[in-house]
Amino acid sequence: MEKITSKVRVREILEQAKLGWKQQGPDALLIAIQVGLVKKKVSFPLLEYAAKEIAMWIPENEQTVFTDALSATDEMGSYVIAGMILQLQLPIHLEQSIQKACGYMIKGDQWYVCDIIGERVLGHALLTFPEKTIPLLEQLTKDSNKWVVRSVGVATHYAVKKGLAPKFAEAMFKLMLSLSGSTDFHIKKGIGWGAKTIAKFHPTIIARHMDRIESLETKQWFRTKITIGLNWNKAATSL
Repeated sequence: MEKITSKVRVREILEQAKLGWKQQGPDALLIAIQVGLVKKKVSFPLLEYAAKEIAMWIPENEQTVFTDALSATDEMGSYVIAGMILQLQLPIHLEQSIQKACGYMIKGDQWYVCDIIGERVLGHALLTFPEKTIPLLEQLTKDSNKWVVRSVGVATHYAVKKGLAPKFAEAMFKLMLSLSGSTDFHIKKGIGWGAKTIAKFHPTIIARHMDRIESLETKQWFRTKITIGLNWNKAATSL
């Protein structure tokens, strides 16, 4: 498998893709991106760069059609590009982008699809538009699909790691607590990831909710994640 490691090479591929799109339409663009980038060994940052470039010249009303077709190829790189394009649409189409992201996660039906899309769309939405996004994520915790629920924890991990304000981190921790009784493996992984990250960066939030954490309704797996996060905090502050 060819490995692409430079923006120069990515730009060359994108120029050919753009030319094909102008001359032959969206099918030619999809093939060019799939063959030129998605089926090659390309780092996530370079794929994100490609997505930003593509979004600059595909009209907004055509971008979702492109991400739908690209994600349908079910290649790992396709979800990085699709997720990044959805992220760019968040300032204008927040709710629609999150709904579309959930659709991709459900169709992808794999943990890495959930995590790739969850960080880039839901996580970025939480970080940049927390007041609007938190109520949407609260709704997602009640979804019947395990990947959608898992993505709430993924989003929390991303946003807290990137500097989500404490008051919003606490709101998300309450959501993590509401799912602390879950028995599904994938939900536990995602929610545990989010809770562990909050414990690492905001131990005072954990202290305020210790009674609930230690209650019988909270499963041991959740308490273990909290302990790991608190230990990471202690290790970091002792340096």
